[in-house]
Amino acid sequence: TLSPPQSLEGSCSVPALRSTSEGGSSSPEKEDPGSLQASADIESSPKDPLDEQVADLARFMILKYQSKDFITEAEMVNVITKKYRKHFPVIFTRASKCLEVICGIDVKEVDPTVHGYVLVSSLDLADDEVSTEKHRMPTNGFLAIILGVIFLEGNCISEENLWDFLNIMGVYAGKEHFIYGEPRKLITVDWVRDSYLESRQVPNSDPPRYEFRWGLRAYAETTKVKVLEFLVKIKGMDPISFSLWYEKALRDDEEGDWTGIGFEESTAAMS
Repeated sequence: TLSPPQSLEGSCSVPALRSTSEGGSSSPEKEDPGSLQASADIESSPKDPLDEQVADLARFMILKYQSKDFITEAEMVNVITKKYRKHFPVIFTRASKCLEVICGIDVKEVDPTVHGYVLVSSLDLADDEVSTEKHRMPTNGFLAIILGVIFLEGNCISEENLWDFLNIMGVYAGKEHFIYGEPRKLITVDWVRDSYLESRQVPNSDPPRYEFRWGLRAYAETTKVKVLEFLVKIKGMDPISFSLWYEKALRDDEEGDWTGIGFEESTAAMS
């Protein structure tokens, strides 16, 4: 099972990563796949007065990203309600983190004189381009997190365990988020349709139960090493603490592991 989170505040905080190899070496087979702890609260409902400002700024920044426009601090400040503009540094930091984690978008300063920024994709995934929905927001970061959890679970995760993880993050089926919308449809319909995820019914399950693996498009557009690098990056962790998982990811990538391993094998391997 996935480990419970540490409590973090913020409308778009980051899943906490913790490798059980910290302080000692062990093999991936003996590490807890739940070492990718979810300590994020990425709920859409405001919890403090700045949450709405963060959401508004994040939406504005996404529009600039989609139109490939340069963005300045002055433009961003104008998006924020006047009485909250003194909190711009905090709002900007949180909105930038939100884009990084959910959208897979990095905010980079390119002109210090006017505090000008460009927004660039930090992932190779083309989900935003292949989507058939015109108004779909970029969700590559969220997709990479799920691909990473699948990898850490032995290349296959049951739907129940996936939702346990997402619930800890504050992601619930039927609960809309201002960026990724309704998560169950995104995961079980959109990403399966676009071949980023593969959904299989567990044999002989009654009532039917399902499990998820990487889809063919995920294998074609990214690698397990790159996904693991993203997970480590969003928490600012030392990659060395995940060295054993890097070795496993590199092995899988080099061997062309396009099918993953079965549920029973993955459970045995992680025990």
